[in-house]
Amino acid sequence: MEQVSAAKKQPLVTSFYYGWVIVAIAGLGVFFSGPGQTYSISVFIDHYIKDFAWSRSLVSSIYSAATLLAGILMFFVGRFIDKHGQRKMTVIVGFALAVACIWNSFVANAVMLFIGFFFIRLFGQGSMTLIPTTLVPQWFISKRGRALSFMAIGGFLSSAALPPLNAWMISIWGWEITWRVWGILLLFIFVPLAYLLIRNKPEDIGLLPDGRKELQTEASTNSPVIEEENWTLQEAMKTRTFWLLLFCISIPSLVNTGLTFHLVSILGENNISPTFAAIILSLMALVGFPVTLVAGFVLEKVKVHYVLATIFVGEILFILILLKAFSPTIAILFGVFWGIIGGFERITLGIIWPNYFGRKHLGSIKGTAMTITVIGSAFGPLPFGIAFDLFGGYNEILLIMMILPTLGVIAALFAIVPKKENVRLVD
Repeated sequence: MEQVSAAKKQPLVTSFYYGWVIVAIAGLGVFFSGPGQTYSISVFIDHYIKDFAWSRSLVSSIYSAATLLAGILMFFVGRFIDKHGQRKMTVIVGFALAVACIWNSFVANAVMLFIGFFFIRLFGQGSMTLIPTTLVPQWFISKRGRALSFMAIGGFLSSAALPPLNAWMISIWGWEITWRVWGILLLFIFVPLAYLLIRNKPEDIGLLPDGRKELQTEASTNSPVIEEENWTLQEAMKTRTFWLLLFCISIPSLVNTGLTFHLVSILGENNISPTFAAIILSLMALVGFPVTLVAGFVLEKVKVHYVLATIFVGEILFILILLKAFSPTIAILFGVFWGIIGGFERITLGIIWPNYFGRKHLGSIKGTAMTITVIGSAFGPLPFGIAFDLFGGYNEILLIMMILPTLGVIAALFAIVPKKENVRLVD
């Protein structure tokens, strides 16, 4: 009788584990983070500059400042997720992002632009990425890798679809209507689906993670026990592993954002056209998509910190390739290799926090991590720009940047799964 009662609480009756519905709605959430992502906003920038006679440096400075402030506040968003749950937070954030899109359609001065950028980054790039990556791990433990891989499809579809779609809508209706279209889609498609379909964890509807029928123990299976230790943020902060991981996640956000922001200019120094540089960025995304699907299954078999260390070795190698990218062939090789590393990176950085610190306080822990990620992305382009002004090129900063993934390899190898009985060792 208890199982029947629990089944009635399931929002949608399915012949398969309801967690896969959660993966689909989480993937839709990542897709709808798009209006707040750089790949979408970048399409609007030239129109702001043209319509308001603003300088590119002004718009860029406003964008960086708004991103930085939004990143700092992600710490609090994570705490709200733990307190109120992913379902309520998704509905609130989805509604707020819709309002932010509509606000951006009325931008008329620099102050309004800052406010618009701030809210679109806070609720789009930050919160609508954070919430799905804390929701899916609640529903999966042993199959967490593949679940996060399937969720990531939403991100790839968003990054592939939104830039040309925005450009098309702007050419027909203008940038103001384009912002309103995204607000309406969020308000009338995503928010209702999130409210109707999301449940915070499988236990809320009488299920167990991974669709198991009973709690897994040593006596009931030959596989290792997959029940998790749950850490609070305060407990996690007492471990060396937590700080090593924060350092590790800061490296890709800083290095990759800097490379992406300046890639046209970097390759232009090697006499490679802007059009071909844009193709390299698209190639990276195309390669990364299937790799991401594979990465989830690999991470179910291989220790996460070993994969993380390998990712940093890959970063060193693709920077070396970029330094030698004097021909389209080498540039293509760089794009392919960067896409492979990026595919593994996306899933590894998502899975390592719940695998190490459990599900219960994941919002607070990942919120702290997201703060570091967004701040890193805000500062990423700066050293490349400064180096170009100082040295007249990028070779020096690329060589300097290789120090970070080198240190990342060391940090990742020492970032082993913490044990609660060892917490006092680092008090």
